[in-house]
Amino acid sequence: MKIGLRILLGYFVIVAIAALLLGKVFLQQVKPGVRQAMEDTLVDTANLLAAQARDDLLAGRIADGAFASNVRELTDRDIGAEIWGFSKRKLSTRIYVTDAQGIVVFDSDGRDVGKDYSRWNDVYLTLRGRYGARSSRADPNDEDSSVMHVAAPIVIRDGMVREAGRSRIIGVLTVAKPNQTIAPFIAQSQAVILRWGGVLLGAALLIGLVAAWWLSRQLGALRRYADAVTAGERATLPDSAGEFGDLGRALETMRAKLEGKQYVEQYVHALTHELKSPLAAIRGSAELLDGEPGATPMPEADRARFVATIRAQSGRMAEMIDKLLALASVEHRQRIEQPQRLALREVVGDAAERVATRFDQRGLRLEIVEDGPPVTVSGDAFLLRQSIVNLLENAADFAPAGSAVVMRVARDGDDALLEVRDCGPGVPDYALDRVFERFYSLARPEGASRSSGLGLCFVAEAMELHDGRASLANHAEGGAVAVLRLPLA
Repeated sequence: MKIGLRILLGYFVIVAIAALLLGKVFLQQVKPGVRQAMEDTLVDTANLLAAQARDDLLAGRIADGAFASNVRELTDRDIGAEIWGFSKRKLSTRIYVTDAQGIVVFDSDGRDVGKDYSRWNDVYLTLRGRYGARSSRADPNDEDSSVMHVAAPIVIRDGMVREAGRSRIIGVLTVAKPNQTIAPFIAQSQAVILRWGGVLLGAALLIGLVAAWWLSRQLGALRRYADAVTAGERATLPDSAGEFGDLGRALETMRAKLEGKQYVEQYVHALTHELKSPLAAIRGSAELLDGEPGATPMPEADRARFVATIRAQSGRMAEMIDKLLALASVEHRQRIEQPQRLALREVVGDAAERVATRFDQRGLRLEIVEDGPPVTVSGDAFLLRQSIVNLLENAADFAPAGSAVVMRVARDGDDALLEVRDCGPGVPDYALDRVFERFYSLARPEGASRSSGLGLCFVAEAMELHDGRASLANHAEGGAVAVLRLPLA
């Protein structure tokens, strides 16, 4: 299954579940919400009417007094109201009043006068000073015939009738309204929710379809580009937007660097083949010049100068070949196949032994400082040792004769830290960002020849293989300081 289709299906499932849950919640809340609003209105109505019926009930004329007359007139009135698109012509509310024993003494419908309503919750609870309400079916077999009843007490207070200085409930007035009267409003709200929910779901699916198509198109273009590069074809980076554009540029950069590395490897092999014969000839000539029997003596000064030049150049070319081969080997590797746990102090000691002769020739001292407990790293012993050797040789090239090169091994959080500091002239500002580039080299003090420019590049590549990093900067007290930072084992 293609990724675009997988994305679309996943998006559809998420949207469908969200729409189902939200729709279910909304629809379940519409009916209770409308009924709660209706109950609140009935509470107000019942309490207002209870106050109006008090005098007639107290006087014993609740069935034929002013209150009863007004209610009957109200039930015959043509209301003529338009409520949210629905026409209301007649009053849909029933009003009945019971005495203090729960006997119906007034009924706006005129059907239950004289009946005992004391067992119904609305009357039973209200007579006991509590909020009374109930919802009962007019037809036990029809769930849509339920009627909401909300009651209010008819109370007389001190000043009307004295009874231990407190108010007394003399009856109950109940306002009843069929729940079916609000059904059209509930149905209308549910229809609106369903309609707009469908619109939103359709819009979400359309957006998901467009997004999935766009993602699939971007990924497909990048995949075709990668396939073409793998096949060695000439390929143009596709136009992409956002993160896909960044990914495309990263692929292009990776391709360029890989091609560059392949070129270097081919160049190294060719250079090795071409230089081995001249090197053998130069070394042979040096041996002859140094002491061939029977030959016409060459002036000592010339002979010594030629011998020194030949040896120096042959040594320099041999060093370049070795470093190019080592760099090509490091660049070609993608990871360290068999990393080992290494005590960094031991690796430092091995590297120090390899540069001891060079340091002695220049009259330099190597001081090794270990701060804190022993540090253990994971990696390739040869690559780490050669990296440290390169840093020490680089420091020796710039350090003044008779000075000290300080190498410090320490722990910094979750990293191992190795610093190599010399007391030389430091690194020019313009070169700080380029010292790890291939073949980039600075002039040595006292007219000494430049290096191959491959040593620090090797260090940077070796650190990448170890998930570490290398840096070179000027020290605040003079000289340069090279830093290797590696994760602890």
